[in-house]
Amino acid sequence: MSNLEIDPREIRCGADEGAGREVLEGREVPLGGPRAMAVSRTLPGVHRRMIGAWCFVDAYGPQRATMRVPPHPHTGLQTVSWLVAGEVLHRDSLGTLQEIRPGQLNLMTAGRGISHSEESPETVLHGVQLWVALPGAARHVEPGFEHHPALPVLSGPGYAATVVMGTLGGVTSPATAYTPLVGAEVAVDGDCEVPVDPAFEHGLLLLDGEVAEVGRGPLVYLPPGRSAVRLSGRGRVLLIGGEPFGEEIVMWWNFVGRSHDEIAAFRKEWMEGEGFGAVEGFDGAPLPAPVLPGTRLKPRGRVR
Repeated sequence: MSNLEIDPREIRCGADEGAGREVLEGREVPLGGPRAMAVSRTLPGVHRRMIGAWCFVDAYGPQRATMRVPPHPHTGLQTVSWLVAGEVLHRDSLGTLQEIRPGQLNLMTAGRGISHSEESPETVLHGVQLWVALPGAARHVEPGFEHHPALPVLSGPGYAATVVMGTLGGVTSPATAYTPLVGAEVAVDGDCEVPVDPAFEHGLLLLDGEVAEVGRGPLVYLPPGRSAVRLSGRGRVLLIGGEPFGEEIVMWWNFVGRSHDEIAAFRKEWMEGEGFGAVEGFDGAPLPAPVLPGTRLKPRGRVR
C-alpha cells in the first residue's frame, strides 16, 4: 500500500521544538477509489514529520476489504509492510511476485527508483504500511526487494518483541537498514519494560488489545533519553524508533527527494519515461501521478 491521495500535500517540517511525550492523532485517508479502504495516517503529522528515519505510518483494519493498489513509483525510501491479519500480493518492476502473511516482512528498497503494485482478495485486512527515508549516501542505491518469513524475537518478563527492522535489546533483524533504527511488534502480557536505545526517539502504536500507555488510534511519540519503555496490559504494540534524522527532505506523493526540481523530474519520468520499469501481471493500468502544486516544494526537517 502506498500514498494514493489524488491531491497530496507537501510534507513540511521545521526546527525541533519537542521535549516530552506527544500524542500524534491520525487522519483518515481513503485509498483506492469508490470502494476505498480507509487508513489512519499518523506520520507525517501536522507538527512531527518523522521518528528517526521513519517518515510514513498508515494503519488499517481490522476491516473486510479488497486491496487493489495499481502500479506506482517510489524513490528515496524503503517500504515496510507488516500484517496483523490477511494476505497481500506484491509485484514489482524487478519481477518480484511475493505474498505476505502475518508475522512476515516485505521490505522494498526504492533507491533510485522502482514501481510496484499490491492486491488482495476480499478478506479481513489489518496491518501497517511504513516508509523509511533513505539518507543522502544511500538514496540512489539500486532498487531491491526482501521477503523475511521468519524474524528474531527478544523476550523478557511480560513481553515478546518480534524485531522487524534494525536492532532492539541486542537482537537484530536480517532486513537491510541504512540508518540506526528499530521497528518491532511487541506482544504485551502484563507489566513489562522493553529495553530501547537512549539515543533513539520512539513511537508507539496500538495494533490490538488493550495497553494502558497507548490509546487506540494515535501514535505516541517519546523523545530520546530513555533506556526502557514501560508497558502494561494485554495486546500488541508497534514500536518504531531511530536516531533523529539530520537531513532535510521533500516528501510528495510516493517520492522522497531533496528539492522541488528533483520531485518534478521524478514525476516526469514516471509519466513519460521508462526509468521506473514496468510491473508485469497486474490486471490494470498504472497509477497516474497527481499534478504538482502551484508553489515550489521546499526541503524541511523533522518537525514543523
